[in-house]
Amino acid sequence: MSMHMLLCNFTDQAVRNMKEMPTRRAAAREKAKKLGVEIKEAYLALGAYDFMIRVDAPDDETLAKFVLSLAGIGALRTTTVRLFADDQYEQIVNGLV
Repeated sequence: MSMHMLLCNFTDQAVRNMKEMPTRRAAAREKAKKLGVEIKEAYLALGAYDFMIRVDAPDDETLAKFVLSLAGIGALRTTTVRLFADDQYEQIVNGLV
């Protein structure tokens, strides 16, 4: 599984329909589950991004399907960041030549 952080901004459509957010979040969790993506944590944020979602996905293709399905709803624009856990980070650094 690979770990990613989705840095999200609400679209104008999402802001106009903010009261629908609980329904959209439930739908996103269902899409993730169907694809084999696990939503680990989700945060409302202040600053450059409105919302952040940490997910685990079996591969990049599956994550791309999930992100594209979120974009298709029209409520979020996302920037995806690949994350590496401590043990992975150490392996990468130890492999430097």
